[in-house]
Amino acid sequence: MLFKLKTKETLERLLAQEDTDGDKKITREDNGPQSFEIVTQDGVPYKVKGTYYLSNLLQELALASREGKSTVTIPLRKIEEPPATRISRMIRYYFWNDLTRSVDEKGLSTVLKDDKAGESVQRIYVPATDPEAYTYFKTLQQKLKNLEVVMLPEKITPQYVLSINDKPGILSLKIDEGRGVPFVVPGGRFNEMYGWDSYFENIGLLLDDRKDLAIAMIDNFCYQIQHYGKILNANRTYYLTRTQPPFLTSCIRDVLDKNPEENIQWIEHVVAAAIQEYEKVWMTAGKRWCSNGLNRYFAEGIGMPPETEEGHFDDILSEYAVQYKIPLREFEQKYATRQLIDEELDLYFVHDRSLRESGHDTTWRLDNICANLNTVDLNSLLYVYETDLEYLLKTYFNGTFQTPSGKTYTAGNWAQKAMQRKTLVQKLLWDDAKGSFFDYDFVAKKKTGFGSATNFYPLWARLCTPSQATKMVKILMRDFRVRGGITATSKASVEKLSKDYAQKQWDYPNGWAPHQMLIWKGLYNYGFEDEAQELIYRWLWMITRNAVDYNGTVPEKYDVVKATHKVYAEYGNVGTKFDYITTSGFGWMNASYQYGLHLLKNEFLQHLNILADPDILFSGP
Repeated sequence: MLFKLKTKETLERLLAQEDTDGDKKITREDNGPQSFEIVTQDGVPYKVKGTYYLSNLLQELALASREGKSTVTIPLRKIEEPPATRISRMIRYYFWNDLTRSVDEKGLSTVLKDDKAGESVQRIYVPATDPEAYTYFKTLQQKLKNLEVVMLPEKITPQYVLSINDKPGILSLKIDEGRGVPFVVPGGRFNEMYGWDSYFENIGLLLDDRKDLAIAMIDNFCYQIQHYGKILNANRTYYLTRTQPPFLTSCIRDVLDKNPEENIQWIEHVVAAAIQEYEKVWMTAGKRWCSNGLNRYFAEGIGMPPETEEGHFDDILSEYAVQYKIPLREFEQKYATRQLIDEELDLYFVHDRSLRESGHDTTWRLDNICANLNTVDLNSLLYVYETDLEYLLKTYFNGTFQTPSGKTYTAGNWAQKAMQRKTLVQKLLWDDAKGSFFDYDFVAKKKTGFGSATNFYPLWARLCTPSQATKMVKILMRDFRVRGGITATSKASVEKLSKDYAQKQWDYPNGWAPHQMLIWKGLYNYGFEDEAQELIYRWLWMITRNAVDYNGTVPEKYDVVKATHKVYAEYGNVGTKFDYITTSGFGWMNASYQYGLHLLKNEFLQHLNILADPDILFSGP
């Protein structure tokens, strides 16, 4: 059945009848009749009924309007498309393209925008080690008169980064034959290439046959290592002293698992970059590598992170303003410009920046302690680096690899490093009585005991024994499993540490895509397929339920206890603000949906499309 409709007229009539709250969406909160008549191309009247079908019609009309079509032919199958099929199709054919950016003439107008900086940023910073890029952008400056091109110093220090906090800008990425190598952004206000987001996005890209973008992301990672010394938190100036959780070798292996015959020169290049990052970023003594042999997050920098929203640190700063007997805003200004220095407050911000480097900004788990912790997540990730590099050298280089600098490595070298780390993780992070790994406070010389989804990373990393895995999964399903998946932290741990029950976004009751995805894979690694299928279903059901009820919304995060996207703890929820249709969703949410569908059994897919309640579906016999 086909409907040939006048785009603008039908859109306006539909909104006037069904969008009763005027938000340019059709959701469960509208009070229209939920029955809208259209006519087939043969002149037969047909009534579209229900919030979901009506919002699908709205979205199809919006797409036609964006494409400048005065009339549009819409098949009934798109209006009444099964929800999981529709979400997956939108991700594959619309969302990835809408989230793709490049730092070049074509892409600058988008990537230069930075709502977080509080100004219309028109600056691009280029590394001193890439003169060709500097020439490219200086030439471009002749066309774009409001563009300021700045060459970074050869040695980028925390003092330098502090000096340009009031002149923020985008950082250039790889340019190939006059075009910026593309990358995928998270979405919403985020127009940068983010570190660990990119790994999870790559999982979705590869499932959707976008190997081109997955490889481009890796190439940009390698560019960052070569020219900025690290994979950046994101390519903005205020992130120059901060990296993110390391996933490069996993990205490389994912591409090679799908395309094992990839160009050997490319493999040499990316393996050399991964080794450089491992040694220079993670294994420099006294920074992120601790004297006990394990690692920590340790973001350098001075003072407050400038990307945070105004007033974010008022609770902390107000205590010091009282001590110094000056108004809060005056204290903040003097501290930010280093007219006033307080060592205790400086230490707080060492922890805060390190917390942001971990990707978990923010959580009570890491608040005011992060730089003192050998975290389970980081050491699991570095164990994977070591085992991945062992595998890559064996598979592609006959067990021996020489870097461009002339240093030689063997697969055995990496196997030994992995074994050493595994021994230390078992010794310092595992608590046999509690059946879990925990972050280790190397200053207090004790495990924190904090319940976090990151405690289960060893399942993904294959770092635990089968008996440990059995104990961990019991805790996972008891303390972290809720209606919509896995909570970021346990309720008990948050209640123990939170001040006045203040919510932080990486804590209970919220859940996040990277935790779900890593835990699913970890459960499969140890044979817990039933548990994995349940958790996958719960997560996909929540996303699908919210998309059905709220006009296709696929946002950054969810309250997994209530199974809703209405999350108000810190920063709002990116991806919820749009008119008529979202054509981008949110990067790692999109990937988690495609990955979950890839793993989900057909019997559960049928339940998903009719939105069968997981609490009933998994209630047992």
